[in-house]
Formats: sequence, C-alpha cells, structure tokens
Amino acid sequence: MITQSYQVKGMTCGHCVSAVSTEVGAIPGVTEVSVDLAAGAVTVTSDEPVDPEQLRAAVDEAGYQLVSP
Repeated sequence: MITQSYQVKGMTCGHCVSAVSTEVGAIPGVTEVSVDLAAGAVTVTSDEPVDPEQLRAAVDEAGYQLVSP
C-alpha cells in the first residue's frame, strides 16, 4: 500500500469533502481517500502509485484545484 498526501485549493465545506472523496476514490487502484478540510489536504491510499494526471483530472472534475504534486 502507498499513502500520499496532496494539497487541494478551494474546499470550504462538507460538500467539497464529499465531491473530492468521490472523484478521487473512483481512480483505479485507490483504496481509501481521507480529506482534511481545515488543512486543505487529501490523503490517498492506493495499491500502486497514482498517476498525477489522473489525480489532477479527478480533483478538477470535483471543481477544485490540485496544488501539489
């Protein structure tokens, strides 16, 4: 298992957490998504490294901006 954390810009409420969790959780290989709203952080656990472009696309689809990587 691989766990990585990312900064996401624009999340302000519980709906934001849900939207990001749903979109990122749909990426193949992702087994767990944890969103820390106060810190603007998303922690992703996966079977193998997550493709940064897939992650960026999922966060964009949710309506937010991936700050890192």
